[in-house]
Amino acid sequence: MTETAIAEHGLIGDLQTSALVGTDGSIDWYCCPRFDSPSVFGALLDEHRGGRFRVCPTGTAYTTRQMYYPDSAVLITRFHAEQGVGEVVDFMPPAGEIATGRHRLVRMLRCVRGRMSFGIEVAPRFDYGRRAHTTDVTESGAVFSAGQLALTLHTVREPEDERLARVRVEDGDMRAGLDLVAGQVRGMILESGADGPPREVRVADFQRLFDETVRYWRSWLARCTYLGRWRQVVARSAITLKLMTYAPTGGLVAAPTMALPEQVGGERNWDYRYTWVRDASFSVYALLALGFSGEAERFGVWLGDRIRERAGGAGGPLNIMYRVDGSTDLKEEILDHWSGYRGSRPVRLGNGAAAQLQLDIYGEALDSVFVGDRAGLEIPYRGWLAIREVLDWLAERWDQPEEGIWETRGGRRPFTYGRLMSWVALDRGIRLAMAHGRPAPLERWTRERDAIYEQVMRQGWNEDRQAFVQHYHTEVLDAALLRMPTVGFVAPRDPRWLSTLDAMDAELVTDSLVYRYNPEASPDGLRGQEGTFSLCTFAYISALARAGRLEHARQVFEKMLTYANHVGLYSEEIALTGEQIGNFPQAFTHLSLIDAALTLDDALDGPTGPATGR
Repeated sequence: MTETAIAEHGLIGDLQTSALVGTDGSIDWYCCPRFDSPSVFGALLDEHRGGRFRVCPTGTAYTTRQMYYPDSAVLITRFHAEQGVGEVVDFMPPAGEIATGRHRLVRMLRCVRGRMSFGIEVAPRFDYGRRAHTTDVTESGAVFSAGQLALTLHTVREPEDERLARVRVEDGDMRAGLDLVAGQVRGMILESGADGPPREVRVADFQRLFDETVRYWRSWLARCTYLGRWRQVVARSAITLKLMTYAPTGGLVAAPTMALPEQVGGERNWDYRYTWVRDASFSVYALLALGFSGEAERFGVWLGDRIRERAGGAGGPLNIMYRVDGSTDLKEEILDHWSGYRGSRPVRLGNGAAAQLQLDIYGEALDSVFVGDRAGLEIPYRGWLAIREVLDWLAERWDQPEEGIWETRGGRRPFTYGRLMSWVALDRGIRLAMAHGRPAPLERWTRERDAIYEQVMRQGWNEDRQAFVQHYHTEVLDAALLRMPTVGFVAPRDPRWLSTLDAMDAELVTDSLVYRYNPEASPDGLRGQEGTFSLCTFAYISALARAGRLEHARQVFEKMLTYANHVGLYSEEIALTGEQIGNFPQAFTHLSLIDAALTLDDALDGPTGPATGR
């Protein structure tokens, strides 16, 4: 298989959808008109049947470099050849906060030095390659149509410039050539929802789109209040998270991709283009800590809507994940006609874990509400009523088996992390009610909160391992429990916690990288292995910092930064070879990076280390 490596991509987007651009100048992943819409370009999952939009030099050997235009989401791919240097500047103008079918992929071609001949290939594969399309070429561009969705290719040129050369259409794919000399700028805009036929765009208008997009991102990033040691790294993570936020609702997708494997050739290939309550709740901490209160408030509204929609339902007040618009149709199916990334099958569309019972999400949700409340994000009357219903439901049902945070498919168990976060949910609800004098059954909530605490301390603790374990019937460790001191359940230097941290060092940590758990020791219903989980590594850094192990924490953090790709992005996991695997980029990893940077900064700056709890 010849799919471009996962990490050999940069991310661009318009706050409603996004695209991955390879270092070879190929757009290998693009869904339209939303993150969770069917793909148009999917070469990342099937080199031959996925479709792509590629621009690269022809007739010469070349090397490539890729970078982001400073403080922006504008991506530059440079080609270095013997006869010259050229570049493709890729970006998507922000689409705004109203859902729209109009999205623009802008590709600016420039010859920087000497001369360069570019080859252009536009090969869409609508609906994951399941829908045929027609192609109509004009002097000003082309239109690719499949049912109700059409993509219009506008060309960029001055009146005196030659049009695209060597244009031909084969099986609906358009190929063309473009010869440039130093100083010349041309390009293309691929637009969905276009009004009218293809048109020629002048270079000045093209440049104006570029300037406006850069200005948007720099204006947004200027609101960031973080001035710590790792500002550039944190800023890139913040931009990445913004790129994965669906502006019309405030929902944050776990990743903009689907079916990228946790083990190359394995079956752990999930669709992550949805909003997980857990992941998005974590975004509230990061966004508020960086000064982005508007984004945090917007997600709070999204979460409140979900709570009010389902409060008191038989299946629980919340699903673990939703589509970006809040709908719940995530039926899982297999795309048999795609080979998968480097042969990793099945290629899964949708996510069958959506119906799982995962009790920890209530803790993450209520903790984010609590943090938001302390930052001045008010809880309205209807919001409090919905929260109260959630906590009443949880108070009755926390003591039951569930599927757990990692969405395993090996059956329900009494997971320690689920109990831990149920404690968090009730604890935060009690604090909110007391702080604002809100009506609540405080005696009952307090009784259940304390019962959870006592149960975790008795049954979640394993005397033989001298550690807190994954669930009550195992000796397996679980990196999810690295959050125990963060949420204030245990003091970060409590002997029990330090002993747990030592046990994790021995079992889950390999050269600073952290596995989430050992699937061989804890069967999860799936075949194969997986890489280390990058979000767990950053959580490990935070735990080390809180425990006062600052030199170790800083060393692990700096080492982890070397595993980012060339533009500072992280996928879900890191394979034994050091390559990035899993869906890319992963929001949870970038959220954990921000949390680790903030925690480590506080610990290094403060005389007594970071504060306990939130």
